Amino acid sequence: FPSVTAMIALAGVAGRKIGIRPKRYDDWTVIPNLWGALIGRPSTMKSPPLKATLKPLESLMDTAAADYSAQLSAFEKERDIAHLHKNVLEGKIKSAMRGGKEFESLRLEMEALDALVPPLRRRFVVNDCTVQALGQILSENPNGVIVVRDELIGLLKNLESQGQEAARAFYLEGWNGNGRHETDRIGRGNIQIEAVCLSIIGTIQPGPLREYLHQAVEGGIGDDGLIQRFQLAVWPDDPAEWKNIDRYPDFLARGEAFKVFSYVNALTPPAVDATPEIDDPRGVPFLHFTPHAQERFDEWMVAHENRLRKGLEEEAMESHLTKYRSLIPSLALLIHLAEFGTGNVDLNAVDRAIHWGDYLASHARRIYASAQTAAWGPEHQLLSKIQQGNLEDRFTIRQVYTHHWTGLHNRQMAEEAVGILTELGWIRPEKQSGGGRPTTVYRIHPSLQKK
Repeated sequence: FPSVTAMIALAGVAGRKIGIRPKRYDDWTVIPNLWGALIGRPSTMKSPPLKATLKPLESLMDTAAADYSAQLSAFEKERDIAHLHKNVLEGKIKSAMRGGKEFESLRLEMEALDALVPPLRRRFVVNDCTVQALGQILSENPNGVIVVRDELIGLLKNLESQGQEAARAFYLEGWNGNGRHETDRIGRGNIQIEAVCLSIIGTIQPGPLREYLHQAVEGGIGDDGLIQRFQLAVWPDDPAEWKNIDRYPDFLARGEAFKVFSYVNALTPPAVDATPEIDDPRGVPFLHFTPHAQERFDEWMVAHENRLRKGLEEEAMESHLTKYRSLIPSLALLIHLAEFGTGNVDLNAVDRAIHWGDYLASHARRIYASAQTAAWGPEHQLLSKIQQGNLEDRFTIRQVYTHHWTGLHNRQMAEEAVGILTELGWIRPEKQSGGGRPTTVYRIHPSLQKK
């Protein structure tokens, strides 16, 4: 969880400062923004590592907020003085016009005062905002921002709601980090975004994720590649045993992390010998791989692409893995920058990026396999819980849905599952009276009961 969060946070800070060209001659440029998710049950405590790892960002945000406050204060003073100056100039211009005198110099002076513009606030993180507000923020922050959502399912569900088609398309565009965008809205006017560049990190529980994935896998509204863009999604095993750990933070490691984030935030392309884009003033300065690193990447790319073309993967997993073409170069560039590397990205960074890819692919397989579980009806889910011994003989419907199991998390689903298993003979209802209103309990077929 901390590793993925740190990598995405660093990607958000790097943004469009520097890109990488994964081929020797081709002008294909990868922007290293990344999307990821921390997946686990509530008991796995996903939020603490997320918040702790984002602390270097909070430091940058505090500094940016203080700078903006000072710049805004100075601007307001300058604006007030300019207003008084304009009043004086207006009087002089009127006097010159009445006297038939030349006032062109006064007009130019007036235009210079009108040219004053307020400072822009540097943003690193956004949490919960409309796509219109996000567009405005990106127009003022062309380097990009990081969307941080403690409950990622809220964002995913919102983007599949009716009327949110444009917002969903905007996020899809933001994954590339390099698409120009222009909107015209009544009240907001014309908003030009040099490039929609988004990194995303959030937490999500397995149950809601399974249901969302099932839609994507089965061709629902989610079947547009949005979920496959979460390349840094990790779902680790639950710890077998909880242990009470109480120790001092590693202040040395924290200091190193702050140093890296500050360095990347202040980074300029010339500082790492990045090559500017000559033909395109909007182009992103870029690095290449060193010769040995290029050979290693080419070798990986050929093997990776040929494997995908053999059709060995399920469609959703294949769609996910196709996006590793940009993931591996992005990770290699970020590793290179995090270790204060200059010049082209070396073999060590590429090797480590490929290891990251192997690790992330193993998590992706677990994630997409879970979609098959969501494809079962509620009766399959209930039968599975009975076979696992999670329900004892003489259980009630209430005991089914209060556990909030996937596919059984409300009374309607529980009743449907119980009805089907009753028809099939796996369980049978029995009235139980305890002096009050009779209660229906369900007896489990002996063959399903654990010995």
